[in-house]
Amino acid sequence: MTDLYQRHRAVLPDWLTLYYEDPIELTHGEGRYVWDAEGNKYLDFFGGVLTTMTAHALPEVTKAVSDQAARIIHSSTLYLDRPMVELAERIAQLSGIPDARVFFTTSGTEANDAALLLATAYNRSNQILAMRNSYHGRSFSAVSITGNRSWSPTSLSPLQTLYVHGGVRSRGPYATLSDAEFIDACVADLEDMLGQTRGVAALIAEPIQGVGGFTSPPDGLYAAFRQVLDRHGVLWIADEVQTGWGRTGEHFWGWEAHGQHGPPDMLTFAKGIGNGMSVGGVVARAEVMNCLDANSFSTFGGSPVTMAAGLANLTYLLEHDLQGNARRVGGMLLERLRAIGASAPHVREVRGRGLMIGIELARPGTDEADPDAASAVLEAARDGGLLVGKGGGHNTSVLRIAPPLSLTVAEAEEGAAVLEQALRGL
Repeated sequence: MTDLYQRHRAVLPDWLTLYYEDPIELTHGEGRYVWDAEGNKYLDFFGGVLTTMTAHALPEVTKAVSDQAARIIHSSTLYLDRPMVELAERIAQLSGIPDARVFFTTSGTEANDAALLLATAYNRSNQILAMRNSYHGRSFSAVSITGNRSWSPTSLSPLQTLYVHGGVRSRGPYATLSDAEFIDACVADLEDMLGQTRGVAALIAEPIQGVGGFTSPPDGLYAAFRQVLDRHGVLWIADEVQTGWGRTGEHFWGWEAHGQHGPPDMLTFAKGIGNGMSVGGVVARAEVMNCLDANSFSTFGGSPVTMAAGLANLTYLLEHDLQGNARRVGGMLLERLRAIGASAPHVREVRGRGLMIGIELARPGTDEADPDAASAVLEAARDGGLLVGKGGGHNTSVLRIAPPLSLTVAEAEEGAAVLEQALRGL
């Protein structure tokens, strides 16, 4: 046990998760690679939980942070903030939400918390619909709408939460249905639930469930839900903390796979936009965003330095078509991993979109989740010079692959080869 690990255990909470039996300290990174304190080099297939979106030590972002910090680091939202206004203008335009307003926070948790505040105030109700197997953050309100037991430490809640079918395609009572039948069954379940409740404020849903193991419904499910929600006056919040900014390749936002009836009433974002800086936020149509009748501000949300980083990062992403790169390289990587999984007995399913890929592991010949196998592959991949993540609603049995969106074909092949060897070693 390293001295730093001993110090960590002595002063930080027991429930603060660390990867690996022998945890590593990352000291620096460049491009898609990081190095630990012992000088070991790793290809990063997790990006600090989908947060290093473009690249480690991206010069454009580093310079923007340095230049802004040399001028002024902090002012709060009580003063006009040019970088905040400029980034809000760009995000509002990209969101697809008409007459959009943007409120910046410091994290995805805080963004979802703000969205819940807006929804409950707008509809004068504390009833929320959420998806089974979902994850929306670690605050008291966000935990109360999290449908993944592994990440929900308390049943106490300021909200009344009802959980809806549909976030997981290949498990549960509707798994054997066709896509069209699956959507019909989930819509019928939603209709039935709303018929037995009164005054639901909102549905919050991840287009692709992140911590839940990169699961998703068939395209169009949330569009079908939207028709039902509109009839009942229920808002739709798309949690884009992990799916936003082109990571799925096919779309800039995850909701666009379900956008046949227009954009959501609100979307939340975080992680990748800051490329490691603490940026989150909510986009909502003005009628919803402006519904609060009390004063408010944010001390750290929208700070000049984080906004400068977000602007530089978003500019780089758009000018270098990293969404297109996620589609091309991610598609190749997905097919490569599916080919590996087809002959690996522990692989139950390889799924995903763009550079957001999950490998679900199960005990061979069964659908029984195998978290021990996932942990073993995580360790073996690290030994082979590759960092990946874990997740899933069944005892964290899913390997999560989400590298920076600038990943090259050669790097994708390098990572796939390490994963193949790790899976073969089970």
